[in-house]
Amino acid sequence: MKNLVDVNSYMVKRPVVVTPETELFEAIHKILRHKLSGVTVVDENRHPVGMLSELDCLGAILSGTYYGDEHGTIIVGDHMAREVECVHSHADVIDVAQSMLDHKHRRRPVVNDHNQVVGQLTCRAILKCIKDFDVPKRWFEGG
Repeated sequence: MKNLVDVNSYMVKRPVVVTPETELFEAIHKILRHKLSGVTVVDENRHPVGMLSELDCLGAILSGTYYGDEHGTIIVGDHMAREVECVHSHADVIDVAQSMLDHKHRRRPVVNDHNQVVGQLTCRAILKCIKDFDVPKRWFEGG
């Protein structure tokens, strides 16, 4: 029987979020400043409405700049992925990790009972969990 580890123990507790109305270059600035691979897009009540990845940003820039498709301000809502797979803060980290692998996602928004974003679980956080519980310490020592 496996040990259950709550997502709450390893999630990023104050995730960087943007709204659909955020200008794309502001979102890109946040992604770069915080060294992220993407951000959760939330509405005014912090309900998840999308995900914006580095690839989404790159595609928007190439489309708007290189190919000349830009018509005014570029906003996140026009380039985000609208399908959002969220997890509850008390879900099991290993179950979420398997789901992330199955769907090729690098991050998952973590929501509370009111479907409000309260955190984010990333591949890096899951690797930390594995290091803390299952992997010999010698693998992570210098050398």
